[in-house]
Amino acid sequence: MTNWLPNLEPGKGPLYLQLAERIESDIAEGVLAPGTKLPPQRNLAFDIGVTIGTVGRAYNLIRERGLVSGEVGRGTYVTERREPALEQPSPRTETFGGTRNQAVEPGRIRLDSTAAIDVGQSEAMAGLLAGITKQYPSEVASYCRTLPASWQAAGSRWLSAAGWAPEPASIVPTLGAHSAILAIIAAVTVPGDRIAFEELTYCSAARSANLMGRRSIIIHAESGSLTPGDFERHCAQQHPKLVFLMPSLHNPTAATMPEDDRRAIVDIARRYNVWLIEDEIYGSLTRHDHVNLAELAPERTFHIGGLSKSVAAGIRSGWVACPPHLSARVLTAHKMVSGGVPFMMMELSAQLVNTGEADSIRNEVCAEVNAREALARSVFTGMEFASQPHSPFLWMKLPDPWLSGTFKNAALNEGVMIDDEDEFKAGRSEKVFHRVRVGLTVPTTRQELGQGLSVLRRLMESDNASYDSYS
Repeated sequence: MTNWLPNLEPGKGPLYLQLAERIESDIAEGVLAPGTKLPPQRNLAFDIGVTIGTVGRAYNLIRERGLVSGEVGRGTYVTERREPALEQPSPRTETFGGTRNQAVEPGRIRLDSTAAIDVGQSEAMAGLLAGITKQYPSEVASYCRTLPASWQAAGSRWLSAAGWAPEPASIVPTLGAHSAILAIIAAVTVPGDRIAFEELTYCSAARSANLMGRRSIIIHAESGSLTPGDFERHCAQQHPKLVFLMPSLHNPTAATMPEDDRRAIVDIARRYNVWLIEDEIYGSLTRHDHVNLAELAPERTFHIGGLSKSVAAGIRSGWVACPPHLSARVLTAHKMVSGGVPFMMMELSAQLVNTGEADSIRNEVCAEVNAREALARSVFTGMEFASQPHSPFLWMKLPDPWLSGTFKNAALNEGVMIDDEDEFKAGRSEKVFHRVRVGLTVPTTRQELGQGLSVLRRLMESDNASYDSYS
């Protein structure tokens, strides 16, 4: 074992990051040679005057970087340095996507998306776009370097619900909800921090967090959906810095969190000092009367919304209401991770909202969603599924002996595209739900939707669940 001690300078950032950087630097300079055993965490913490947790976080970070390896009872050792090949850099081996097909063949009935239904909104947008190009020729031709008050006002109006309205000054316009999530992660966490996700969720957020060097922890909810007890247990054991939640019309389970649970989760987040991301992208369809997390805990909640599910997915627009004094930080982080919002699309979105046109389109979309959800209920009468009248998807329970992935492939063979449960798992999980998500919004007509739903019902009633052609 080496008697090495790091030199940590005061005021240079979090101590665990300083320690990790110092270890990496000393390994690179040969101070810590391959095979060297690092001091035990408890000993090093005592010697340099920090907590054991600080040393543990630093050791975990350098282990993720491949600089050390360790086994319980043996200690932590510097690994052998491997010089990278000069001919070609090694590709990343982890998957960047989910279980969806990257290309869609013509003729497929797409029940694997929940984008806003086409109700003719392009006509309304065409007029606004023509006006924008005439009114703002310089802005359209250049980069967007300003934050018009009208964009923040639109975000405040769109995110408002149940008597709550965020302050326009707290609003950051974003390139959709996904880029808002990434900007928040970049703004309030650092590499190595833990971010908590429900076992089933919008898993692209978890995968993106992993690519950014954050560590995803999965909340294995005992009841299938997050409860305060589940949340507190994971906070006490794993100490996440941030948690990602979809309290209203959760994707994919279609559940809505009760108000008592919302209040309890806010209380737990305060006690454990956890930031909250409240993704309300589907909440704009529900127009629920539940109190928002952001209303209960404005000092720690990032409230996200956008137009993709209720107005138009193609314009890629969203907003996030930030805690006080953090909007500038999130705005900067968003520019860094996304390149910033395009003037044309953000101005269009703001005008859609501020003129009331977005509300009119949303009303039409919601009416059609309700009609399609009722059609799906009719087709699947007698079968088990979770949904709500305003839900653009169903969380369908598969009858025995169907498996989720097998059923998805069987449906694809019949020309229907759906999402299996693995598409929504934030990480590895031994739990099997035997469910698929069936989207209702992409087919152009209810007749086409009905055809796709009928195919799924016929498959579920068949005895072909073990056919090799579905593997």
